[in-house]
Amino acid sequence: MKRIAVYFLSGLTFLFSLWLTQICFAQEGKWTKKADMPTARVYFATSVVNGKIYAIGGWNGKVFFSSVEEYNPMTNIWVNKSSMPKQRVELSASSLNENIYVIGGSDFGILSTVEKYDTVKDKWIKKMDMPTARSGLSTSVVNGKIYAIGGANFPIAAFSNVEEYDPTNDEWTKKSNMPTARGYFSTSVVNGKIYAIGGWAPDKPYCSSVEEYNPVTDKWTKKSLMPTGRYGLSTGTVNGKLYAIGGRSVNDVLTAVEVYDPLTDKWKKEEDIPIGGEGLSVAVVNGRIYTIGCGLFLQDTFIVEEYDTGYRDSGQSIKVKLKLATQWGGIKGKHSIQLQF
Repeated sequence: MKRIAVYFLSGLTFLFSLWLTQICFAQEGKWTKKADMPTARVYFATSVVNGKIYAIGGWNGKVFFSSVEEYNPMTNIWVNKSSMPKQRVELSASSLNENIYVIGGSDFGILSTVEKYDTVKDKWIKKMDMPTARSGLSTSVVNGKIYAIGGANFPIAAFSNVEEYDPTNDEWTKKSNMPTARGYFSTSVVNGKIYAIGGWAPDKPYCSSVEEYNPVTDKWTKKSLMPTGRYGLSTGTVNGKLYAIGGRSVNDVLTAVEVYDPLTDKWKKEEDIPIGGEGLSVAVVNGRIYTIGCGLFLQDTFIVEEYDTGYRDSGQSIKVKLKLATQWGGIKGKHSIQLQF
């Protein structure tokens, strides 16, 4: 009987190792289909708090949404949360601590609305309006301040405005304009600098411009052009590199994924997303990129895909390893006791 117990434990060890390998390595460098977002929509916003992704607002071609849905990558489950007070599309969202600040957008007219979502209390609070009403803008956070950049009043104009929001004092401050006026672009942060990528303007509908903003000096610097000019894309940062994903270009919606390294100021091609998307949103959780709401003319706009870059935040990795080791220790102890005949 002891031999049986040993074989059984060996089998459990093998299965556990296989399971751990699948979690950490099986999907590296590949796209994997995940649970659909409950509400099909495009041109909404996402933000990440405590490893969970919040999808906010958007539209389906007929209806503007105020709905908020929370996705947990660990369980692959979506949960409905309290709706945003004002329904809107082409908005932007940024997280600070456990709060999400949702800024601008459109509901037939362009908006300056700012609302804060408390993810712990599941409640919304009205904040000071942004000075410049706009939709199709992008926001990023550096040193506790939110920077609202660019935007549009489609199809009339694109904006170059940059305005800094201080959540502590609920105040806005004007900053240096972005060199290229544009909307429907994306921004991401690397080493305290904001990178504005792609976008749309009446005279340049498929922009490939990349511009770097330094909040400390309040100055902009032009960088190497993105290989594929596009708007309606989304970007995410992993291990100091920017992933530009999806969007629309001259001929059609795109499946293109292009990666920018600010250190070398160079671009490279990465594996395409399975389904091309305009007005999708990208979120990053512990080295995994999630594309949400990608589709063509509202087809498949609830689709969620995960790309495992293979990178893991060191703090997160230690926590996961400790947790798994503790759980496995408990399993071994439990089964060892039961199998002592």
